[in-house]
Amino acid sequence: MIGSLLTRLRPAAFMVTMGIVFFISSNSGAFGQEDTLPASTTAVDTLSSPETTPDVVLEAVAVSESVAAPEYYEKKEIDYTINTLIMFLCAVLVLLMQAGFAMVEVGLNAAKNAVNILFKNLMDLAIGVLLYLVVGYGLMYPGGDYAGKWFGFGGSFLTRDADAPNFDTGWSNSADFIFQVAFAATAATIVSGAVAGRLKFPAYLIYSAVLTGLIYPISGMWKWGGGVLAAQGFADFAGSVVVHAVGGFAGLAGAMLLGPRIGRYSAEGRSQPMLPHNMPLAALGVFVLWVGWYGFNPGSQLTYSGAANAEATTYIAVTTTLSGAIGAVVGMVLSWIFFKKPDLTMAMNGALAGLVGITANCDQVTQTSALIIGAVSGCLVFFGVVLLDKLKIDDPVGAFPVHGMCGVWGGIATGIFGTKMPEIDGVELTRMGYIMVQTKSTGIIALWAFVTMFALFFLLKQVGLLRVPANEEIEGLDIAEHGMPAYGADSAH
Repeated sequence: MIGSLLTRLRPAAFMVTMGIVFFISSNSGAFGQEDTLPASTTAVDTLSSPETTPDVVLEAVAVSESVAAPEYYEKKEIDYTINTLIMFLCAVLVLLMQAGFAMVEVGLNAAKNAVNILFKNLMDLAIGVLLYLVVGYGLMYPGGDYAGKWFGFGGSFLTRDADAPNFDTGWSNSADFIFQVAFAATAATIVSGAVAGRLKFPAYLIYSAVLTGLIYPISGMWKWGGGVLAAQGFADFAGSVVVHAVGGFAGLAGAMLLGPRIGRYSAEGRSQPMLPHNMPLAALGVFVLWVGWYGFNPGSQLTYSGAANAEATTYIAVTTTLSGAIGAVVGMVLSWIFFKKPDLTMAMNGALAGLVGITANCDQVTQTSALIIGAVSGCLVFFGVVLLDKLKIDDPVGAFPVHGMCGVWGGIATGIFGTKMPEIDGVELTRMGYIMVQTKSTGIIALWAFVTMFALFFLLKQVGLLRVPANEEIEGLDIAEHGMPAYGADSAH
């Protein structure tokens, strides 16, 4: 009896179910698109008819599907969307590094200069964006007509691709600009820590404008813009050399011409450490920078859609993490051995050194090689800080050992450990040939940054715009240069 009842109810249940389906489909779009289903009304009317049979229902379904077939995006459009949005998120992570640099530099310097340091970091970004838009972007990416050359200019401002999306590159011009300008600002802000506590604010604005508008884009074009070094097989995946070495050597030039801070060395020439005023802030800044590096290195994959690209992007994050981690451990161990106590600043700089060293080659080294690169970076930053102290070159945050020395090491290490051997005119370079290309190209970019910035800082020194007077330096640049303290009179810092 029950079976007989179910048999009689089955056609009715089928029609009710199909009626619900067609009612829903007639009142909503597929996947958020505002598609119309012109046949759905007819289908619903058909289903509601007393004469409707299962055969009629199936026929109505077939007619509805043939008339209102859903629209799908093409693969190239999906790839473009994924690449553009992830690139934008990576650009935001790189921009976050500005906050990390500010925290490290403020924490490792005197409280009386905190406002000045924050102001310089803010202006690095603000001035960098404007000058990179007008001049720098066109210098760095002048177009295919300047392939293999030393210099070119593709014009000011960026061209939107809203009407004709860049399916060939796979990402939007706007996302690319934000990503690239974040790198330019990073190169500029590296110098802030090396010249902290004694550089005049107007001099810093001039320097920042010249670096982001001219010096960085020109040498960047030699590699990333398809220029002469790219044509010779030079590899620098995310900028150990193009970004970090440029900033590091510019900082060295500034520190050398400025001279040490008052009180950094005694009259007899003995080193007198000037203690940081806020180590928690500086340590948090390193964590922020480390997180930002996941936009810097994995983001430089540029195309993320598809299994191969997704795997490559996350593997880059692995090598980046390994190098930074072992760099921190090596910095700690060396300070423990030589200073008899583990030094937090050395571990912090060791982590940053490892991250800098792996930036050029994170896409093409094994996990073992990443560990070696990070360990060597940790050694370089430790002994680099000691060497600068012996030479009486005052670099308050270790900007040159971290970014200059380890940036150079990253470039050379790419030739030593890299697995993507370049081909020149159809001939693959030998291992020694790869090392030579990397060494020569790294030297050219580092020398370019040092010589041009040394000339600029020397000119500023000659016209009296470089260093603040001694009384202002002693008082602190927050009051002398900006008329405001970073902390209230009752604050403990």
